[in-house]
Amino acid sequence: MRQYKILTWHVHGNYLYYLSQVPHLFYLPVDSQKQGDYMGKGSGFEWGKNVIEVPAEEVKKLDLDCVLFQREAHYTTEQFRILSEKQRNLPKIFLEHNPPLPHPTDTKHPVDDPNVLIVHVTGYNRLMWDCGRSPVTIIPHGVLTPRDAVYSGELESGITVINHIKERGRLMGYDLFQSVRRFLPLELAGMGSSPVGGLGEISHEELPYRLAKYRFFFSPIRYTSMPLSLCEAMMIGLPVIGLPATEMIFVVKNGINGYLNNDTNRLIKKMKRLLKDHNYAKRLGTGARQYAKKNFSIFRFVNDWNHALTKRIGK
Repeated sequence: MRQYKILTWHVHGNYLYYLSQVPHLFYLPVDSQKQGDYMGKGSGFEWGKNVIEVPAEEVKKLDLDCVLFQREAHYTTEQFRILSEKQRNLPKIFLEHNPPLPHPTDTKHPVDDPNVLIVHVTGYNRLMWDCGRSPVTIIPHGVLTPRDAVYSGELESGITVINHIKERGRLMGYDLFQSVRRFLPLELAGMGSSPVGGLGEISHEELPYRLAKYRFFFSPIRYTSMPLSLCEAMMIGLPVIGLPATEMIFVVKNGINGYLNNDTNRLIKKMKRLLKDHNYAKRLGTGARQYAKKNFSIFRFVNDWNHALTKRIGK
């Protein structure tokens, strides 16, 4: 297949990095401040040559094949600000990262257009969003972790990785994280975690090696898409403890690769067992890695995106 030229924005750095493994050219608009969605490549990632920054005012000059939206504002506002009329008539894809808010079942997607493909990252998201006339497809996450980032579980502590967990509150389970941390060793990593006693932001390159040392991965999230950090943790071989919410019930199987429950007391009991029994943790971690290798393969992810792009753009 030929190499497509795709315009998109920097919304989620980790996802964009994995998306850039798809063998096409990705143009990222940047402004003079290089902030927000116009930050371009940003730091902390080893970007390939297929990821290209372009001044926002120069975007209209690009010979593009497709526009990939990742936020409502990209679709409703930014395309009319930075794209030419010809570019606005190109094939369009909307990558939806999140489940619907404020209502989980009755929220209409901002895109309701038979000419715009909506790509959901989980089956749960596809089920819950009202996408109107738009065609939809699902491309589950795919991740890359270093081969030498191997689970040891040597630290008698769990770890949670969530950006700005305090500001995002109950949605991301900040109250549950605080509750669990009172009963057992539990670290927190991610942007904005330092003020609440966390480790702070850990670079994309360093995170797999840091994760590998912890006994288990704890996700207190009540309502979100499948976190990439959880996929990465499973690929390394960490057992997962969390809530049976959204897509999690299809990923984590009790006693096989982790444990899910709505009762925090039961979760704490299971985490304490993992801290006490290293061999049990390793056994569940092996199950987690086997699941991740089968379901979060970067090769499957690349093939899924190639198929979606070819179907939308043509050969």
